[in-house]
Amino acid sequence: MTPQVSVGLDGSEESLAAVGWAATAAVLREVPLRLVHVEEWPNTPEAPLSYARTMAERAESLLRDEADRVRKDHPGLEVLTERTRGGAAEELTAAANEADLTVLGSRGLGGVRGFIVGSVSLAVVGSARRPIVLVRTEGAPVAHRGGIVVGVDIHRPCEALLAFSFEEAARRNTSLRLLHSWTLPASYGYAAVMDPGIGEELGGHILGGLEDLVGPWRKRYAGVDVTATTVDGVPAYQLVEASRTAQLVIVGRRSRKVPLGTHLGHVAHAVIHHSPAPVAVVPLT
Repeated sequence: MTPQVSVGLDGSEESLAAVGWAATAAVLREVPLRLVHVEEWPNTPEAPLSYARTMAERAESLLRDEADRVRKDHPGLEVLTERTRGGAAEELTAAANEADLTVLGSRGLGGVRGFIVGSVSLAVVGSARRPIVLVRTEGAPVAHRGGIVVGVDIHRPCEALLAFSFEEAARRNTSLRLLHSWTLPASYGYAAVMDPGIGEELGGHILGGLEDLVGPWRKRYAGVDVTATTVDGVPAYQLVEASRTAQLVIVGRRSRKVPLGTHLGHVAHAVIHHSPAPVAVVPLT
């Protein structure tokens, strides 16, 4: 792994927004920024040589112009450029596995409908071994004034998620809200209706578990303003709602052995499609 932030650049508005977000992340981490452009070579070998030259010239111009813009906006930041040829998902995944963090653009339809995540971005998110951030276009109506919201499952290991979240909050000097959603087990049946205190008791127990999980991290990052919250409801819905006032949402992705397709759980999948804020996806074991 190389200490750097990588960003996929294809000239779209979404990728340009990703470059801006990635540049800030690189400055905060005090590491170089690498701009990666993937030239998806046509399947037909009869592509004219002139076409290949034109595409190469456009790619070089795009990388050069964006590198110059970033250097102007962030004097002192080391900016690297890389042009590769092959499948975009495969090449960007390989680049992501070599970096601290990789940032990709996602096409948005506004705050209500949320992301339309392209197949390339979704493939990278589902297979990369390092954290990936999906960023909307700069013009999208997104709230940036809030802190960081993190979806936490207290019943499964999430050390990598907490480490990334606390470090990010400390770097950005912003608040951190850890959110665990739960629902009353069906086995409680009518007892929960007859005695609402049962749900309150279970909620208190779950909150205690979350506080126990967060306790060591509070001590390690004493300067971070941390709030631990548990809510009764569907996790994906609660995280999307919380994202509307967040500057960043962080979710975990657990490794899943499937023969085809991306390796995303339903919560991460829902959040990256509907959050109006940038979403960081952290691979978990």
